[in-house]
Amino acid sequence: MGFKLGTERGNYAVSGEIRTKMRFDKESGDPDVSVPGTPVIRKDLGPDVEGEANMDGSIYISDTLTPDSFEERQVISHEMRHATDIKIGKLEYTDDHIMWNGETFPRETRNGKDMIKVDKKWKEAGSKGFPWEQEANNGNTRV
Repeated sequence: MGFKLGTERGNYAVSGEIRTKMRFDKESGDPDVSVPGTPVIRKDLGPDVEGEANMDGSIYISDTLTPDSFEERQVISHEMRHATDIKIGKLEYTDDHIMWNGETFPRETRNGKDMIKVDKKWKEAGSKGFPWEQEANNGNTRV
């Protein structure tokens, strides 16, 4: 018995422009660091934020990171772990909650800061004590 892996990776047109399904350009993020299915986009993320994995499958990295540096590779690796967790349904987030391994953690803005409630305590988003951060760090204490 056979099975079908997916559709052909042929060309298609959008607004008269010919495209392919595997596309590396401004829409797909930085071609030097993006991988198929996960665009990596450089942008101003604000102070003390080096990277973000997004629910749409993209990753933002800070435009202050030096291209092809060890630091940039570490940030991309960390955010790819989050992106993978999102894609497999292990991690999900909205403005109101974080869901990790089926457990929901409330999230809200308190005193102008993005806060998440873990172990009955409100902690600022980006802190290192969250279970999804510990797994993404996987022993890497730098990120």
